[in-house]
Amino acid sequence: MPSTPNDRPTTPPTIWPARGRHLGPDADDVLRRRLRRLKEDQVLDDFLAPPATEDAPERIFEARWRVTGEVTVRARLTLAPGAGDGSEWTLVAEAEEPWHPSWPSPATMFWPDTPDAAWDHEAATGLPCRDLSLLPSDDKVIRRLFKDAVRGWAVHVVVHEAMTTDERGRRPLTRLLPPSLRHRVVEHRAAPHQLRVVNWALRDLGVEVPRGGAVVLPGHPVPPGYGDGDFSVRSVFLDGSEPTELIETVTRYAALPQPLPAGADEAITALREQWQLLTLEEELARERGLVAMYAEALEAMTKSRDLYREAAERANEALAAFRESAPGPAYDESTGAPAGSPFQQLTRTFERLKVSTKALRPARADSDGEGPADTSGREVS
Repeated sequence: MPSTPNDRPTTPPTIWPARGRHLGPDADDVLRRRLRRLKEDQVLDDFLAPPATEDAPERIFEARWRVTGEVTVRARLTLAPGAGDGSEWTLVAEAEEPWHPSWPSPATMFWPDTPDAAWDHEAATGLPCRDLSLLPSDDKVIRRLFKDAVRGWAVHVVVHEAMTTDERGRRPLTRLLPPSLRHRVVEHRAAPHQLRVVNWALRDLGVEVPRGGAVVLPGHPVPPGYGDGDFSVRSVFLDGSEPTELIETVTRYAALPQPLPAGADEAITALREQWQLLTLEEELARERGLVAMYAEALEAMTKSRDLYREAAERANEALAAFRESAPGPAYDESTGAPAGSPFQQLTRTFERLKVSTKALRPARADSDGEGPADTSGREVS
């Protein structure tokens, strides 16, 4: 089983994260209409959709609502251009209490909850979240699909059909999940003859799907608490009845402390630090916080100014005391001007001694006594 990195932070229990794709144009119009309608129906307390700018091509949508009548939820959806006419969306919601699976899905607070909606495609694989997806026939494609799946934000479940099912057995199982999980789970269906291929593709993940059963993929990194066999179901009856054991297994997996997927940390930070949809009380609290911050900055600047002034005064006092205690400048006796530095005075003293020594040195007589000779060999008259 792959090990979980110890340095990867986990998703806070109050956070609901999701990423997806909207296939088709006009995603921002769909969001605006949905938010406006839910506010009119008093499902939302309020929402905000600031206009886009040239510097930031992403569109930001914020919404606030309450669950169980008293727990406030704040959510931020970022809409970015995707491939073709589609859009990539990232949604992070945070509640005042740990998130409960029975609460409404934040996705349906922004997107229309209709069967033909084009927004509920998982970002990593592009597969729908509210419908089952048949595995492709190519072995390598299946392996690559699972590798992409575990690196996304959604929960992926692989279900093997022990025998060919009828229409009742082809109904998606995700519709039976708690509301907050329906748009975070992707269901993969393997045909009866694909069991060996599927388990070969799952070998790198350290799990396998039982014949006629199901397994919840571990994710990457693997969440702590995920063990061999703990999140697999031996039998799933695809006869239209409710798969109680599978629903319980998926719910239990989603409740694990999940490591933050790539990009989730930035989305959570943006929700908490760039939130603009403030109530009157929150605006007053923020203004008080700004006033307190400016007061602290002003006090720090004042202290710095006083310390600088005190240091300058002490430096001037020290300089004055040094001038009073220092001896007066020496003067050159020949010129009456102030002498140079002590080193210059010492150099001049050596020069005078050198000249005096040359004057006292006796002249050397020539060998014939007729006087000194010049350097050219001629006598000096």
